[in-house]
Amino acid sequence: MAYKRSPLMEERMAGARERILLAARELVAAGGYRNAPVTAVATQAGVSTGLIYRHFPSKAELFVEVLSAAVEHEVQILEGIAAGTEPAPQRLRLAITAFVRRALAGPGLAHAFIVEPVDPEVEAERMRGRRRFGDVFRRLVQDGMATGAFPAQDVDVTAACIVGAFTEALVGPTAPSRQTPRDEHALADSISAFCLRAAGASASVGNAPAPR
Repeated sequence: MAYKRSPLMEERMAGARERILLAARELVAAGGYRNAPVTAVATQAGVSTGLIYRHFPSKAELFVEVLSAAVEHEVQILEGIAAGTEPAPQRLRLAITAFVRRALAGPGLAHAFIVEPVDPEVEAERMRGRRRFGDVFRRLVQDGMATGAFPAQDVDVTAACIVGAFTEALVGPTAPSRQTPRDEHALADSISAFCLRAAGASASVGNAPAPR
């Protein structure tokens, strides 16, 4: 007869798993992936290392899930903005601005997710996340083309370039070695204006200030 966990045991296991994920996220946010060895995650979560490996066969798989959850949250925010009723260029600007400001509000986590060297499994998840971001921007560019706000173009290339531009532009401002914090409003405005110009928006749209 196969062993079956009781509802209480299932609840405890689920609770432990969430604590592990939260602990890993907090440690990565504080000092990058190198700051989150399994022993530190176990201490932070109040569990044994053995229990961590019961939920996640490897450290890479733990980080993949942490990254996947973070990407899912960011995608939901971007999709919510993209689903708005504003003209496509304005929605594109709002989406990029939101991403940049959130990254600057949590620079440690953003830097780890964007550029810190990782295991191949985590890098693969990172690339999948960028493609999901690109899907949102692809739809926005298509919306703009349909209304004449953007010129005809290869939407796949444009979306990939937009994601590449704003993630690369955040590498320095989120790096642990940064000397002084950047003006988040000015940086967000500059990045969004560049991306809008790249998509073919008029200068007046690209230079319009984002809501504070």
